[in-house]
Amino acid sequence: MKRSAAEILHEHGPFPGADSVHGVTYDGQHIWFASGDKLNALDPASGKTLRSIDVAANAGTAFDGRYLFQIAEDRIQKIDPQTGQVLTTIPTPPGGGISGLAWAEGSLWVGQHRERKIQQVDPQTGAVLRTIESNRFVTGVTWVDGELWHGTWEGDESELRQIDSRTGEVLERLEMPPGVGVSGLESDGGDRFFCGGGNSGKVRTVRRPRRDSAVSSD
Repeated sequence: MKRSAAEILHEHGPFPGADSVHGVTYDGQHIWFASGDKLNALDPASGKTLRSIDVAANAGTAFDGRYLFQIAEDRIQKIDPQTGQVLTTIPTPPGGGISGLAWAEGSLWVGQHRERKIQQVDPQTGAVLRTIESNRFVTGVTWVDGELWHGTWEGDESELRQIDSRTGEVLERLEMPPGVGVSGLESDGGDRFFCGGGNSGKVRTVRRPRRDSAVSSD
């Protein structure tokens, strides 16, 4: 297992009217973060909040390429980002403690915090298709290039962890500095992770470890 310190590239916030940052997602241009009663679109270059949608948003957030998905207590809302309208809702998996949310392979992936689980969920019905066990509390969840990553946050310690999606084995750990927590988690599809900072009210950008896909020559 690889283990290293997380490299924080940028830190945005806190933001006016947002006491905490829960779920985080990325639509290719903007970082969307959930702040309790709003979904907020953040410009990652300037750090400015460009617009907000009034909607219950107290946990994970995801984007499927067209629509936003937002956890609100015991349901997952499908939201049109253009109009802010909630189009449909599905129930969250049983057991409570819902935290992270991601979109990949036509499914929603739901983190269950204290249950230490990630559930693959049918986005039409909410049916649980598969369960992945973790050995730590699960906060944010994201997929990138076939890799499954999730955030952890227990006490003063927080990490980003890559786990084997079949076995739950930890493959790599990026340790956040003491006192810096990870709530939501999203990849930009490249070399950056976007991390919600919980009650710090901040969104942080962390470098994703480089993958050497080719052997260089002199």
